[in-house]
Amino acid sequence: MGHMSNRKTADNVVEAINASGRHYRDSLPMIASENILSPMVRRACDSDLHGRYAEGLPRKRYYQGCEDFDTIEEIGIDSAKRVFDCRFANIQSTSGTNSNIGSLKALAKPGDKITAVSTADGGHISHARMGAVGLRGLDLITYPWDDERMEPDIDAAASMIRKEEPAVALFGQSVFLFPTPLEELAEAAHEVGATVMYDAAHVMGLVAGGQFQDPLREGADVMTGSSHKTFPGPQGGFVISDSGDEKLHRRLNSGIFPGVCSSYHLHHVAGKAIALSEFEEFGESYAADIVSNAQALGEALSSEGFEVIAEERGFTASHQVVTRHGEIDSGAGRDAAATLEEAGIITNMNMLPGDTKALTPSGLRLGTPELTRVGMKPGDMEDVARFFARALIEGEDPSSVKNDVREFKSQFQTVHYCFEPGPAYPDCD
Repeated sequence: MGHMSNRKTADNVVEAINASGRHYRDSLPMIASENILSPMVRRACDSDLHGRYAEGLPRKRYYQGCEDFDTIEEIGIDSAKRVFDCRFANIQSTSGTNSNIGSLKALAKPGDKITAVSTADGGHISHARMGAVGLRGLDLITYPWDDERMEPDIDAAASMIRKEEPAVALFGQSVFLFPTPLEELAEAAHEVGATVMYDAAHVMGLVAGGQFQDPLREGADVMTGSSHKTFPGPQGGFVISDSGDEKLHRRLNSGIFPGVCSSYHLHHVAGKAIALSEFEEFGESYAADIVSNAQALGEALSSEGFEVIAEERGFTASHQVVTRHGEIDSGAGRDAAATLEEAGIITNMNMLPGDTKALTPSGLRLGTPELTRVGMKPGDMEDVARFFARALIEGEDPSSVKNDVREFKSQFQTVHYCFEPGPAYPDCD
């Protein structure tokens, strides 16, 4: 294929952007790690701040021209302290993984031991040797796991922590259905002098909204997380602590800048500051509705005949539902995700207990943050589950299901839980 003109290349990118907007507008977006922006946050992200730098902390910058941004970051930090009920907040991080790398830089030295959830059991890749833990050169030991409860085996994990004496005991998951038994495990960690770090990337909004668990009151010294999952802001991250140790605060700040960021994407920091203000106003109801929808989705999928993980525990206490679609390592989850996309439902394949191959797992991980943000309620989850059954159990032509999904989704095109409700998918021209 010959090289097209430079303008045509740029036009093709714009068309692909608009096509992506139409794709999500007309589909059921159910990736648990995704969300959409409110109109005010979107304006912040598309502002002059995009091209600016503000190295350092408010009123202590290395560059001139930062006075207005100082105001923005100070407002955001104050709001974050209220939202997360904490004494320290860093809102500069560009992602949850970035928050983890910076925090591990602050809390541990290369060669130190760290305990975390295995990726095979639902741990995040940043908790693994392939991610932030390996980047920092830490000696990883993973927790014994309770497959039935989808959480660390409390007694065995506490014993392991006491035996291994890690520098950092890291908790939190990517597949995160239920609160971590944090109090018992943090007690064991503190006995051996470990710092307790809780990665709330997936559940940040549920924690802040009082709908999940309260890690800072249950023993976590540091909480990291994303600003764009159940917390409905722009892509970015947080580092939070309720410790009164100002030396720890300084280490955490320097772990982010200059540790892992030079520019920390000022437009996104401004977006976070607005999202934090919106969360103060609407966050509790949004978080509660996310969980109600997830529980209703689990019940509805089970009623349709799907194998939904953790049925005996009520399927979920978070924003996620996990389903099994075939034998271990069979690729049934991969195949189900592909069929669902043809039917207008966007999900991701996921390893479940027993799976060993990330590219051919047996499960799906489903999330309700975006469906909730556009106004869906528990009763609508029955319709969603019906679409799943038509595509995956009844074997209906996916294109027929997709047409009905598009019609159903047309009722849900407005962003809720924000100061100025507006179009959820404006990039569709």
